[in-house]
Amino acid sequence: MLRLADHAQDTYYDSSAGAVAWSREGLRASCRGPPRPAARLPPRNGYRGGVARKSRNRGGAPSARTAARPARAAGPGSPAQASPAQVGTAQLTAPAVSDADQATSKKTAGYPGQRLGLPEHGPGSVASLPRRLLALLIDWLLSMVIAYWLTHSQFWTIAVFAIETYLLTALGGSTVGKRLVGIRTVRVGGGPVGFGWALVRTAILLTVVPPLLTDRDLRGLHDRASDTIVVRI
Repeated sequence: MLRLADHAQDTYYDSSAGAVAWSREGLRASCRGPPRPAARLPPRNGYRGGVARKSRNRGGAPSARTAARPARAAGPGSPAQASPAQVGTAQLTAPAVSDADQATSKKTAGYPGQRLGLPEHGPGSVASLPRRLLALLIDWLLSMVIAYWLTHSQFWTIAVFAIETYLLTALGGSTVGKRLVGIRTVRVGGGPVGFGWALVRTAILLTVVPPLLTDRDLRGLHDRASDTIVVRI
């Protein structure tokens, strides 16, 4: 069998058939077999495709399509759905506190000296800090006068103040300044302070800072160390 090919016309001749057998396209079609239907692809919206279905709003606000949807009507037995703004407002809003609740909380917290069995007001109640500071100022000024009268110098003021505070606290619990403002120092269990505890209390008082570290009963570190408290007369 003799085959001739005409490359210019893309045609093949077969001597046995005596005529044109196939063209080049016919040969390709015969090799591929019968044509197959083309696969159907889902339509794409330009280059975005599936990305277009995702929300591009990254701020958390509802999209226009979501906002346009009608709200689902709540049934008779289902609770109404609150919006995010209402939920945030409910979480940030503190419940109102009535005057009765405030009074109850104050009574629960207590007043200075309550846990020690002292009254809140009047004689025997805990002396306030302004009264105590005023008494301390009076005692210091008096010590300056005595030191200058005895030595003609202010150098011995601290020594005069220490001796006055120690002796008068041990004997009667009241210095000159405390007597003038109406307060005195007593033991927590009752009775005078005594010379021993008066010495401890005066030594810590001269360090200045520890007496300022008060507790809820207005007792400084010097009062807690000597188990004393300053009360009104």
